[in-house]
Amino acid sequence: MGELKPHQHGTRRPAGRVTMETVGRIAGVSQVTVSRALSDPSKVSGETLRRINEAIEQTGFVPNAIAGALASQRSRLITALVPSITNVVYSSFVKTFGDRLRDAGYQILLSETGFDLKQEEKVIETHLSRRPDAIMLTGIRHTARARRMLLGADIPVVEVWDVTDTPIEMCVGFSHAEAGRAVADFARQNGFERAGTVTANDERAHRRRDAFAKRFTELGGQQIAEHNCAGPASIAAGRDALSVLLDEKGFGTGVIFCSSDALAQGVMIEAQKRAISIPRDLAIIGFGDQEFAAHLEPALTTVHVDRDQLGQRAADAILGRFDGGAPTENIVDIGFEIVARMST
Repeated sequence: MGELKPHQHGTRRPAGRVTMETVGRIAGVSQVTVSRALSDPSKVSGETLRRINEAIEQTGFVPNAIAGALASQRSRLITALVPSITNVVYSSFVKTFGDRLRDAGYQILLSETGFDLKQEEKVIETHLSRRPDAIMLTGIRHTARARRMLLGADIPVVEVWDVTDTPIEMCVGFSHAEAGRAVADFARQNGFERAGTVTANDERAHRRRDAFAKRFTELGGQQIAEHNCAGPASIAAGRDALSVLLDEKGFGTGVIFCSSDALAQGVMIEAQKRAISIPRDLAIIGFGDQEFAAHLEPALTTVHVDRDQLGQRAADAILGRFDGGAPTENIVDIGFEIVARMST
């Protein structure tokens, strides 16, 4: 008989929540038949299964895992999805987000997606099957199927930590490309002629890196020495990265822009082990302005993003949808700030 397949095309939101009744109308069968096909595809004919499968593809329908739940009931649960629970950059804005929503009578259902979009898609499907009242996503890049499921769920959706002109519904964040360009401006204004980059395996970090490199060379800086880490940001990865830049890529003096403060700390440790003076011989810029950045020796120059404001504005965007229907702001850009310290 085959199995039900996810839709691969189209992202238009249907009118209202997509239900089994919606799927049945499109497929020309009863809601009972749709339910039977979902629970045991062998109980319906191949032709019927094909029509139901096509209807699910068109709508992005996700089966409800809560048997008997009424469509009008609220779960009082808000889904929050982040790439890494242990990364303080994400956990800090989730805490503010959660505090604000708990004050309004909601609870957070938190999951870790990693940095793989297909993995995020699976997590989104699982969460939507529990029928949360709203969902917060980290980032603006998702699979086509994930977007269809989110549109079909007919619940408030807010994407954080990034901005785009075409959010699924609402986004709260800042421009990663603009942040990269601002760091390049800062580096050239401070007289640095040579630059290197150390970047974790995260497409947002890649956008900052690319924008930095392009802007730095446009302003007359020399070619960028680049090292891309295979995995997430860590102190160990930062140490290894500086070793590669120095020993394999011939990088000498200049400024290194790291995609996180953790990588920058690793670069600093390796530089100090090699008796490289910071910032006389090597200047270092991080990203994220984590709590420890100001207390390193020397204190780390970095890019600050107001994570408390990020979580607060994301929560308020969802609560505003509950209260008034349509969002008052679809795109909220909270900006960023370069915090100059002694590492440059």
